[in-house]
Amino acid sequence: MLMSEPLPSFSLIGRPWIPVLDLAGRRRLVSLSEVFAQAAELRAVAGDLPTQTSAILRLLLAVLHRAVDGPEDERAWQGLWRRPDLPTGDITGYLDEYRDRFDLLHPVTPFYQVADLRTQKPNDVFGLQRFIADVPNNAPYLTTRLGSGLERLTPAEAAVWLVHCQAYDTSGIKSGAVGDDRVSGGKGYPIGPGAAGSLGLVYLEGRTLRETLLLNLVTLDSGYLRQNPDRDSPVWERGPHGPAEEPERDRGPHGVLNLYTWQSRRIRLFGDQSGITGAMIANGDRIRWTNLHRQEPMSGWRRSPNQEKKLGQPTVYLPRLHDHTRALWRGLAALLPMPTEKPGADAPARRPPAVSQWLARLQMQGLVDDRYRVTARAVGVVYGNNMSVVDEVYHDALTMTVQAFDPASPLATTIVDSAADAEAAVKALRGLAANLCRAGGGYGDRAEDPPAAAADRAAELAYAELDVLFRQWLGDLDPTDDPTQARIQWQTQARRCVGSLGSDLVTWSGPQAWAGRYVDQEKKKHLSSPLADRFFRDALRRALPLATTFATPSAPQEVPA
Repeated sequence: MLMSEPLPSFSLIGRPWIPVLDLAGRRRLVSLSEVFAQAAELRAVAGDLPTQTSAILRLLLAVLHRAVDGPEDERAWQGLWRRPDLPTGDITGYLDEYRDRFDLLHPVTPFYQVADLRTQKPNDVFGLQRFIADVPNNAPYLTTRLGSGLERLTPAEAAVWLVHCQAYDTSGIKSGAVGDDRVSGGKGYPIGPGAAGSLGLVYLEGRTLRETLLLNLVTLDSGYLRQNPDRDSPVWERGPHGPAEEPERDRGPHGVLNLYTWQSRRIRLFGDQSGITGAMIANGDRIRWTNLHRQEPMSGWRRSPNQEKKLGQPTVYLPRLHDHTRALWRGLAALLPMPTEKPGADAPARRPPAVSQWLARLQMQGLVDDRYRVTARAVGVVYGNNMSVVDEVYHDALTMTVQAFDPASPLATTIVDSAADAEAAVKALRGLAANLCRAGGGYGDRAEDPPAAAADRAAELAYAELDVLFRQWLGDLDPTDDPTQARIQWQTQARRCVGSLGSDLVTWSGPQAWAGRYVDQEKKKHLSSPLADRFFRDALRRALPLATTFATPSAPQEVPA
């Protein structure tokens, strides 16, 4: 009798596939069971892209939430925080219960896939180009994979890209899966990007991966999230998907477990233990983010008057995407919690991420030490061409004292106000650059005209230098620091930095700008570099009134040779 060959298998529970950094900075792969058992000895999940890291982190959080039954309340969370490791026994027992669902190559229930997914064309061939997000269409110049690198992935690599694809896949036309009634003409028409791609994702990072997981583990009784524990479940606890959308009653979202494991696509990988050679990607479950701010904890939210009018609802919140042209510290007010809303007050124009509010709660309740420092990481994708390609991956991080998250803390107010001080100083420099351009002969008030272009270049220089200074100032802040003195220190640094840039602009403006010209003949308004410099110094003093020293002198006023 011939022995049948064993079925292909790649268990994500037992086989290493998650890229991590240990505390010594070494990079390696670990399995699902290992990542939880070793979490206190690991620095972080370390994907090739920040979006890989955030997608895997959300998967790990879904497992941890379920394994610890919540946690139910702050007392249960505190018990987890105080112990030196994670409850490995509970986690292992939970994973064992769903072991088949975590097999990448399972013949019936492959992880995050549909086993028999197919199109109407039996000879369709599916490559890996659309599966791997860092291979941009028509411009494959900044990628780690070309040629033979696109022919085969190891199962471990494929598992990472699979989690990433469900979270961040582009929109656009997909394969038309047999059994999906949305297919028309053999094609699956756009339903939007992967679920996380519509978020301005924010998560909190601690000193170890164990701390990072717990800092983002919001309790079931939290007032910041609305969860339905009886119906909210990760995808592996529900029946295996077919090619069609899962009924809304089942898929929800009913809470974070649905959202962390949302199946934006129906996917089938082709290959075996020796390598994955292709991936069929079809449309999965559409998600509408309107007013999900009580369910999704890892994004800020903005109020949308247009949608309120369109939907006839009094309040509509949509995810607040990151501005990829701005450093994270320039939008700190949207990241940190706000003071408690007064009864009867109008709904606020923005809402911070629930994880930020959760950390503020932990700090105010004394569950996290006042001296603790946390890193807020922001991740997002900029899609182009009708969201069918990835133009850019946004990633930024800020390390600060946990007191920054307490809206009642004077230090938190100082941090937000200091970021605004920097914006005011740059505005003064923009005015100087535009005036120097006009004094030298530049005309126009439109955004594309020379004065505005000169102002933009000056602002770019200023933000580049202030970025380094602000991050260092923020990272050095201590809970014992006097808030007023801290802001004086920042304004002094900012005034010295921006003032020096202004002096350079005046010096570089040349003799024509020094002589100046009439920019308004009717009003006899004359503008020159010395006059522009004086306006700038006055504006900078108004922008940074607490600055105590100004090391950079005004530009020389003598006639240039």
